[in-house]
Amino acid sequence: TLIGACVLFDKPRAILTQIPKSVLMGLFLFLGTSALPGNEMWERMKELFKDPKIAPKERWSKVPSKVTMLFTAIQMGCLGAMVYVKESPIGVLFPVVIAMLAPLRFWLEKSGVVKKEYMDILDEE
Repeated sequence: TLIGACVLFDKPRAILTQIPKSVLMGLFLFLGTSALPGNEMWERMKELFKDPKIAPKERWSKVPSKVTMLFTAIQMGCLGAMVYVKESPIGVLFPVVIAMLAPLRFWLEKSGVVKKEYMDILDEE
């Protein structure tokens, strides 16, 4: 209801303009970093820097490490492409990049880059 009030009425919107931008950026930074633990892509990125002998076994431990690293690198490349498009003058095409993620996943599977059983484990959620 507060968000609706800020959108529909002038007084709440005027109050929001009094909040310093740095406070809002800090809030969003905190929310973003607190959401990272449990995110599979983040956990696989951290696993790249861990010793596999002492690292706890994750669900994707059944997948060969080269396949896991390749899939994670492709995900990081897609994330980089999304950020690049979003920040560029063609930022309005950002939804097109998002829409191309599903065909990319199916192409990785069909072309044999990542086997179906590995893809099912890596992209379960």
